[in-house]
Amino acid sequence: MTNLVWAAQLRPVRSNLMAKNSGGRPRTDLSDAQIAELETLAAVLNQDQIADYMGIPARTLRAIFARDEAVSAAYKKGRAKAIGRVSQSLLRSATEGNTTAQIFYLKTQAGWKETVTEAQDLPPVVINLTPDVADETAN
Repeated sequence: MTNLVWAAQLRPVRSNLMAKNSGGRPRTDLSDAQIAELETLAAVLNQDQIADYMGIPARTLRAIFARDEAVSAAYKKGRAKAIGRVSQSLLRSATEGNTTAQIFYLKTQAGWKETVTEAQDLPPVVINLTPDVADETAN
């Protein structure tokens, strides 16, 4: 669905609870199909990018999230599904021997961290060289 189609489908919906002339702009709601697409987009786009895709201001999208639990839940579900898929792939790579994946997984999930050791003040090392008897006779 292109941005123009989205924008055309985002028609203001006047609720029966709203007064006939309450001032301001009419409320914008999403259809069930748009909510389903939003869930899919949530896997790869942030809220500002989704708002751009939909052709509405990010502030309007945040207002829709605030008042419509179904839209907010769809966004969260889409994000969670994507995180789950990536996590499964990461775990599969780690268990198949990918050292980088193993280290990343252990750092983020098991609390591993790289520690930088501080330089310690050690006494200076003194090396005394004494002439070798064999070296003196060779000269």
